[in-house]
Amino acid sequence: MTISAGQEFRKSGYKVPFGTVSITPKARKLIDEALETKWVTKGKYVKEFEDKFAALFGVKYGVAVSSGTDADALACAALYDFGARRGDEVIIPALSFVATGNAVFQAGLTPVFVDVKRDTLNIDPDKIEEKITKRTRAIMPVHLMGKPAEMDKILSIARKHNLKVIEDAAEAHGAEYKGQKIGAMGDTACFSLYAAHIVTTIEGGMIITNCEKTADALRSLRNHGMTGKFTFERIGFSAKMNEIEAAVGLGNIEIFADILAKRRRNMLYLIDKFRLFDKYFITLKQEPYEKLGPHAFSMILREGLNFTKDEFVTFIESQGVDSRNLFYAMPTQCPSYAFLGYKLGDFPEAEYCSNHGTHIGIHQDIEPSQLDYVVEVVQKFLKSKGASY
Repeated sequence: MTISAGQEFRKSGYKVPFGTVSITPKARKLIDEALETKWVTKGKYVKEFEDKFAALFGVKYGVAVSSGTDADALACAALYDFGARRGDEVIIPALSFVATGNAVFQAGLTPVFVDVKRDTLNIDPDKIEEKITKRTRAIMPVHLMGKPAEMDKILSIARKHNLKVIEDAAEAHGAEYKGQKIGAMGDTACFSLYAAHIVTTIEGGMIITNCEKTADALRSLRNHGMTGKFTFERIGFSAKMNEIEAAVGLGNIEIFADILAKRRRNMLYLIDKFRLFDKYFITLKQEPYEKLGPHAFSMILREGLNFTKDEFVTFIESQGVDSRNLFYAMPTQCPSYAFLGYKLGDFPEAEYCSNHGTHIGIHQDIEPSQLDYVVEVVQKFLKSKGASY
């Protein structure tokens, strides 16, 4: 029997909690074994977890790190092994969790922002080429909420301009695009293994690649740039995963298919139910050529409504439905990026999604009856606003 932290979330008072953590009996056994050996830093469980995670996506190498942010940062820093210089540019979507932009800066590179599409939340590939300069070294699409970015167009642009593609697949475990697995399409792919994600190590991240040179650079970068026992070849990070985290991850890999199936069931169930509210909300859709890797269910208010996002969020939270804001347009809505000199209006689609969007949990501990309750709460709110559907 899998022991879940879902009950702990429910103690907070939410009828539909945002996240959960699955910790299996196997994980508990491995944790005990690691503690018995007194070797709890990077060791055999981390290596086993790397190999099994990479195998999920059909790639050769996995490099485990301490967070999804570190995964992005190290993947960017590995570009130096392929000719990048400090200050060179990485193209990213304007809308994402701020870690995407922060990681580029942490690697000593410069993020160049591209607006997104409102109906997919992902980078608009038709706006990428105008941002490419002589200093561009990579494109880093984000598969937000588990919705695949338009990888065929992105890869075509990258090949044309001799650029690397780093997939930020933090929220897209198990997603597929036109018959290929998200995470196996770019030069590297980065995953968050934070508590709310499909595969979790509580905290942690993973980078996967088919390139041996990249994998070697990443292993060095996560340990202060060290190779061998005490040779420092790069400016590196302190970003190793420990054995306890890897043990939790190994347990999650054991039940990965079950977690993914339940999350996908929940995502598709809500997508279908929300067709009723199409006049009021933009929600993600699953196209015939893709499979979502469901992280959460996003809702963006359409234009011209007689209620605001804040009113909607306040109401559903009061009814026990936990929610989160739909991130921010990093260059214009995050005060930490004000030094870049962008102004509101520069990324209208990303800004709209942030101003009018929220998202709720669809994790494996949520049952269809709870999703029906979400639908009832939304109906109740819309009726209070005199809406028809």
